[in-house]
Amino acid sequence: MSAEISQRIAANPKFQAFVSKRNVYSAIMAIVSAAAYYGFILLVAFDPKLLGQKLGAGVTTLGVPLGVGVIVFTIIMTWIYVRRANSEFDDESAAIVKEATK
Repeated sequence: MSAEISQRIAANPKFQAFVSKRNVYSAIMAIVSAAAYYGFILLVAFDPKLLGQKLGAGVTTLGVPLGVGVIVFTIIMTWIYVRRANSEFDDESAAIVKEATK
């Protein structure tokens, strides 16, 4: 890509809005995922008795399914982000590049 095309893309208001929207979305997804992880760690640190409660008559405690839930939650969050990035974000960036190369 030439420097001229790069400058046209960077100056395009649609590109600037796209970058802003993508950055905000990425930040929100990262904050929500981090909150799930750190929330679990804080729960371990400040209320271990809650996580140590046994579920039923077995040996499994409440902490095990909650920990697995955090992992599954972040996998789902990643899937949501990738799905949006591969559809909406890729389509928008391709349209902006196509417009700049006309």
